[in-house]
Amino acid sequence: MFALFEEVGKFMAGRVLSEAEASLQVELDSGKRVKVKAANLLLKFDKPGPAELIAQAQALSETIELELAWEFAPEDEFGFADLARDYFNDKASVEQQAAALFRLYEAPHYFRRAGKGRFRKASAEVLQQALVAIEKKKQVQAQITGWAAELATGQCPAPIREQLYRILFKPDKNAPEYKAVVEASRSTHTAPLELLKRAGAIDSPYQFHWKRFLFENFPKGTGFAALEAPQIQDDLPLAEVQAYSIDDSQTTEIDDALSLRGLDSGTVVLGIHIAAPGLALQPGSAVDQVGRARLSTVYMPGYKLTMLPDEVVQAYTLAEGRACPAVSLYVTLDEATLEIRATETRIERVPIAANLRHDQLDSVVTPEWLENPDFEHEIGIEPPSIGRSSLSFLYRLARHLKAQREVVRGKPETFNRPDYNFRLRPAAPDGEAHGGSAHEPVGQEQVDISVRQRGAPLDLIVAEAMILANSTWGQWLAEHGLPGIYRSQASLAPGVKVRMGTKALPHAGIGVKSYAWSTSPLRRYTDLVNQWQIIACARHGKTAALVAPFKPKDAELFSIISGFDAAYSAYNSFQAGMERFWTLKYVQQQGLAELEATIVNHYNGVVMVRADRLPLVLPVLGAQDLPRGARVRVRLGEIDEITLDVHGTVTERLDTPADAAAPDAADEVGDDDDEPVAGPIAIAVDLSESDDTAAGKAIENTPA
Repeated sequence: MFALFEEVGKFMAGRVLSEAEASLQVELDSGKRVKVKAANLLLKFDKPGPAELIAQAQALSETIELELAWEFAPEDEFGFADLARDYFNDKASVEQQAAALFRLYEAPHYFRRAGKGRFRKASAEVLQQALVAIEKKKQVQAQITGWAAELATGQCPAPIREQLYRILFKPDKNAPEYKAVVEASRSTHTAPLELLKRAGAIDSPYQFHWKRFLFENFPKGTGFAALEAPQIQDDLPLAEVQAYSIDDSQTTEIDDALSLRGLDSGTVVLGIHIAAPGLALQPGSAVDQVGRARLSTVYMPGYKLTMLPDEVVQAYTLAEGRACPAVSLYVTLDEATLEIRATETRIERVPIAANLRHDQLDSVVTPEWLENPDFEHEIGIEPPSIGRSSLSFLYRLARHLKAQREVVRGKPETFNRPDYNFRLRPAAPDGEAHGGSAHEPVGQEQVDISVRQRGAPLDLIVAEAMILANSTWGQWLAEHGLPGIYRSQASLAPGVKVRMGTKALPHAGIGVKSYAWSTSPLRRYTDLVNQWQIIACARHGKTAALVAPFKPKDAELFSIISGFDAAYSAYNSFQAGMERFWTLKYVQQQGLAELEATIVNHYNGVVMVRADRLPLVLPVLGAQDLPRGARVRVRLGEIDEITLDVHGTVTERLDTPADAAAPDAADEVGDDDDEPVAGPIAIAVDLSESDDTAAGKAIENTPA
């Protein structure tokens, strides 16, 4: 005696060894013995053998026309044997009964299951809907197969091209476009990105990086709704100073300016003046919601996406020739010893005498020019309007403040690597270069890369003034019992990262008691938040905690910190990626086959080098036995503009073992001491601490 039964959705048959009321002992053809519940038993038969029955029934089931079977089936619940007798004949054989069972089981759109071996036919309406769905599924599968075939032959169907970034970075795995790429990738044994490249889905490497960034961070586009900048209603006093900003020529968001009074009197007052959008913008307002959504300006070579609409920025930027609303920190100093005697915060209108520009003045304002009154440049260049004596004092003060921080820090800050300025010149008939954010690059521009050494006088002057303001205001908020958004670092020990929080904690990397970003409210949302708190302190003093927008342990602050941290990291990673893209483009345009470099890291058996005159880090072969700090000549390999990948081979060592000195990355001012490592698509970033270090200020101003 044999038995046909169902076990976990599969039909099986075997010889019955024993039978009880509730179960059977069955031996399968494989020799395995299984216990079968009586409820799962479907058929008992004497012949043919189990394997033969299943084979014959499966073949016979394919001949059963479902439409005809559905017509024959009774309206009420029925068993598979009943249908076999109606479809074949009233003496349906075991093979025919099993064939009916298999056919019913595999056609749930015609017959729904009502129990073991029991079925009920679907209504005509449900059946019609199911058949339409099945036909549609067949068409979709045919479309997937067709698209996959096109991809395999190096052609990209339009629907896949349109969904390129979603397929690669945020795929809907049920979408036919995604399934076609997967199917083609498997059939050709090619990675999806390489497959799509070969199929011509990526028209422009630059657009690939740019549109990927927009897809991930600006899915609704980069434009702004029509917004009007609120007017500052306060009747602000006019400051008796002449202030000067120092930025890159293409910077439009001028947040900070400096003034100096009392020179040669023994007591000098340094004014640090910060644009004051916080006087007009209110938390929750329409403009605030825009800033809260974007959280920071996005920088990249030749272009930027501002945090706020340009018309809003221009309403509050510290433009020359205007008396601009500002939050000012006045620092009273002993002119001889540079000791800080007092600080005062005021809300006022500040006359901006001039917007000075780094790229126009860095070659003029040199250490020799500042420190030696008799030194003159060989080529006559008009000195900056702020005056040589004022700049000389500010430079002396900046070096003094830096030295004080280094005492707290426990070791000096060193700027071993230069900063780089990128300029893009489009291949246009007029030959004009891109300016500001009005012209979006297309990826074929001519690249100019120039060097600005970290710690240059103007950089240092601005950086130290901003660090002084941020640390002073951060401590001031804490003294008034107000929370702010702080950056802190417990120590300079390896692996101790910079954190963001609401408490005034020390920042070991900068060497200050507390550090609250407050000097770029037009560019960073955290600075705008802190400015609201500072304004409350300036207006209300010790009672500021009662009226400030954010109270201690305010959940909104933690939400802002979380969102900002994620956005700022994504923006900086993109900026680093775009700088690498344009560096590789520069290498191609200049026809550079070799470059000089320094070994900076041995990472999991991979040797990394940093180019001596370009912002480029790459892996090399042939340097496994050379130490960090060794200078080498590197022959460059093929450049991949999509993955931003380039490899090199060391052809020559340029120094002697005695000359090599391993670079000390830990002496660099920054959030992260790890060396940047290039990899496919993603680029790890070595970021400066902020725009308030000399290095960070250069980074912020580079693309703007």
